[in-house]
Amino acid sequence: MTPQVSSVVALVPAKATSLRLPGKNISPLDGHPLIAYTISSAREADLFTEVVVSTEDPETAEISERYGATVVERPTETADPMSPDIEWLLHAMNGRGEDAFAILRPTSPFRSAATIRRAWERFLELGDRADSIRAVEPVRQHPGKMWLVEGDLMRPVMGRPDPGTPWHSMQTQSLPQVWAQNSSLEIAWSRVLEGESPTISGERVAPFFTEGAEGFSIDYPEDFERAAQMAGLPRLREVVP
Repeated sequence: MTPQVSSVVALVPAKATSLRLPGKNISPLDGHPLIAYTISSAREADLFTEVVVSTEDPETAEISERYGATVVERPTETADPMSPDIEWLLHAMNGRGEDAFAILRPTSPFRSAATIRRAWERFLELGDRADSIRAVEPVRQHPGKMWLVEGDLMRPVMGRPDPGTPWHSMQTQSLPQVWAQNSSLEIAWSRVLEGESPTISGERVAPFFTEGAEGFSIDYPEDFERAAQMAGLPRLREVVP
């Protein structure tokens, strides 16, 4: 059964404290700040009651408003590099009445409005069978081939659950298909935030399979150069002079 949905809000988490790439959310990509691509795609999707950027950084806030987002001032204690997502999410959703929320991280410039609409349609199709959906893509390095080093020796990260040739000694093509989450999007019913143990995704998480560059994420300096050379970046404009 599909719930009667009246509203969904887009949430863009944009803390300034990145350990790997400080300031990445507002670093330029093809003439625009990185975060602008996420704000633009969310607005173009024409699904959301509001596109809300959660940030503790005044410069990020000013840029976000220029491209048409509403800004919620993020408490500095929830912007630590080790802070869990649930902290800023509860703050951003406090007092809101939408039935669902979408988390659109600013590091995914190729996640288009069409991507968001496709994910929303899938989310509604699943209805009460899932608490949330999360973007995934096939892994490039299978965890069955990964190891933990312990002193002079090592052991597999993922052991085979049944008797037979260990996965680390098998052809990758013969191993079970494994999917890795990417940062392009998550959508969840707001009910997952209720109760004594709120989560960002609930217990029943369904996959949303991204295609092509949709799941590409900018996390390292060289990713900006790669993104600039890739096709598919949308044309943007500022909304507020």
